[in-house]
Amino acid sequence: MRHKVKTVKLGRSQAHRDALLANQVCSLIEHSRIKTTLAKAKAVRPLAEKMVTLGKNGSLHARRTALAVLNQRVAVKKLFEEIAPRAAGRQGGYTRIIKLGLRKSDAAPVAFIEWVDAAVAEEPAEITPPAAKKAKGGTGTKADVPKKAPKKARSTKAAAAQEEGTDKGKM
Repeated sequence: MRHKVKTVKLGRSQAHRDALLANQVCSLIEHSRIKTTLAKAKAVRPLAEKMVTLGKNGSLHARRTALAVLNQRVAVKKLFEEIAPRAAGRQGGYTRIIKLGLRKSDAAPVAFIEWVDAAVAEEPAEITPPAAKKAKGGTGTKADVPKKAPKKARSTKAAAAQEEGTDKGKM
């Protein structure tokens, strides 16, 4: 029985798992939103929220603790100077997980993890289903794709010479 076992192993050793989660948190800090599997997103969330709590503390000790976990100075600097002040009025719950469905290749559940207070400028483009494409007038087959123009067989010098009526291109 797995009573009180909270660690999600993700099929990795402890060192590999720690490095993976630290890199995921650094990517989340850098990009404000990352797309990953649902299991990894759920594993990243507690670590990301602990890092924001350290950032809200703001002491030198908290900064060094965050640097010991994340191992990236730029990410720690952005965490303490940009992300933690935005979350100053919030008492936990700094991240949000948005489920995206299943990945096409291996049917793994995929999700976005993002900061709750971050204003994401661009939303992902909507994918039109195949039924909507057919309704627009096409049948959805290869026959609807316009054909390319045939390539010119001769080079431009040879064609220009032939048009002039001289044999300069055949020298």
